[in-house]
Amino acid sequence: MPTPMPAPSDPWDVQPPNLDLDADTPADPGAHVVPMAFTPTRERPVRLRARPLRDGIRVPDHQHAWAQVAYTPRGVIQIAVADAAWIVPPSRAIWIPPNVMHSLQVNEPSYLRTLYVHPDVVPTGLDHCRVVEVSALLRELIAAIDVPEAALDAPREQLLGALILDELRRASPLPLAVPLPRDKRLLTLCNAMLADPARTWTLDQWARYAGASPRTIGRLFRQELGMSFVQWRQQVVLAQAIPMASKGYPLARIARELGYRSQSAFSAMFKRTFGRTPSEFFATAPDAPSVRADSPINE
Repeated sequence: MPTPMPAPSDPWDVQPPNLDLDADTPADPGAHVVPMAFTPTRERPVRLRARPLRDGIRVPDHQHAWAQVAYTPRGVIQIAVADAAWIVPPSRAIWIPPNVMHSLQVNEPSYLRTLYVHPDVVPTGLDHCRVVEVSALLRELIAAIDVPEAALDAPREQLLGALILDELRRASPLPLAVPLPRDKRLLTLCNAMLADPARTWTLDQWARYAGASPRTIGRLFRQELGMSFVQWRQQVVLAQAIPMASKGYPLARIARELGYRSQSAFSAMFKRTFGRTPSEFFATAPDAPSVRADSPINE
């Protein structure tokens, strides 16, 4: 019988409390309300807001009437919705459709570029959250729209915005989502695995911990999450590896802390998933600005 584990706290916890990246000051009562200057309209359907963010900032559940793209040339952010969570690596972007309740956490000093997209121009097919690759063209388009207001007239903003949306529509999604179940037994198991991804229990051991049979747990993984126990655990490992790699941890340490017997075994799993080695995947993007840990919330 495996040693009982204490009830885990939610590793995707984004319950806030003090700071909000969309507030003008940490104590702003209008938390996570986007300032009017950045609200998309039919005349200006794609607006961009960019600013450095300190680590530890947490934004509670909220939603917008428009879509949102969060892109970090440097730093790691964490997005959670009702049934899934994502850790977004540097130089990737997450697409959030309109009216989707979500929360956010900044895991390390970051430079966040946020695009707000009017619902009238949302491309067909982008009806679910997804993390995507930021192509060289998309990176340059976002940089081109990230200029002072006086240097960007409305017609040019519209043209750049249309190209940005076309690139997002064509962008390759990355398998970085960690789906979360509704069944309480399975959620207990998933939260425990998220809290301790290096624990190498078998399905039988995890099933006993959750108070269900292995057959029931296996069925719930397929029914609620659309994948097997092994596949879901691999998603957890990949998600947990992102902030560790971003902080510069040696690959051998990442593999060890995530329960792999060797660096080569972890690298092989990573390459099978992404088609690139970890070092290639986490290579610093050329446009990554320098961000200090004491950077202010707003520019």
